[in-house]
Amino acid sequence: MVQVTVLQLDNYGPWTVTPNPRRETDLQALQARLYADLCQQFGLLGGYVFYGRFDNLIAFTDGISKREHGRIQQSIDNLYPVSVSMSIGRGNTPKQAVEIASANLQEQGSSQDADRSEVLVEDEIDELHTTAVGVAHFDVVDVTDKITDEENAYEACLSMESVYSDLMRRMYADYDALSFFVGGDNIISVTPKLSDSALDEVIVKTKQNTNVQLQVGYGLGDTPSEAGMQAKHNLELCREKGTVIERDRAVVERSSAD
Repeated sequence: MVQVTVLQLDNYGPWTVTPNPRRETDLQALQARLYADLCQQFGLLGGYVFYGRFDNLIAFTDGISKREHGRIQQSIDNLYPVSVSMSIGRGNTPKQAVEIASANLQEQGSSQDADRSEVLVEDEIDELHTTAVGVAHFDVVDVTDKITDEENAYEACLSMESVYSDLMRRMYADYDALSFFVGGDNIISVTPKLSDSALDEVIVKTKQNTNVQLQVGYGLGDTPSEAGMQAKHNLELCREKGTVIERDRAVVERSSAD
């Protein structure tokens, strides 16, 4: 089972231009502070928050109760000029969970409905498979030499965007995984349990489409937070050993993906 929380700023678009348009720099600063606060508050409870579109965020919240969500919601209301609605969904895959959470929130009204504020809904599903959650932590092999120190700053951004957009779409379409660019050359995917061959296929196809070689650390756990720490440690093993895939008991040599 995977628990996903969709977080949506209430009536945010109209607020940004009422009574007059607000400066974009102020809005960017607000979004950054809010994202950092949500990361910290959910992170203290073992959750993962990804910025999504900044006014619409996605969090993995296994083990975090509806009551704890409500406390975070109240904290945001006390600290910021905008409020947040939250919808908790559960599914057998990340894709199923986010679909359920999104649909339940949409049933409460439009994101720009002035009458919808601080909604907190929780999906109730009794029949779910208890399965391990996977996290794949990807990064680019030799990114400093091949991208950072070779391309201008903007072209480097474009190079990374081509990689993570290709990877995100493939992981979602083929494996029901949700993937997020998290800065630098790092992409994190929350997945159902994946085999080495599936991970290798993703790496090979991404290289074919973008001419960029990825490596990945993969972890399994009862929660995305637990699996994510395993994935980070396994990615370090890739860097140390020159492999493209590392997990608890399996290794694929870099030459196999070239």
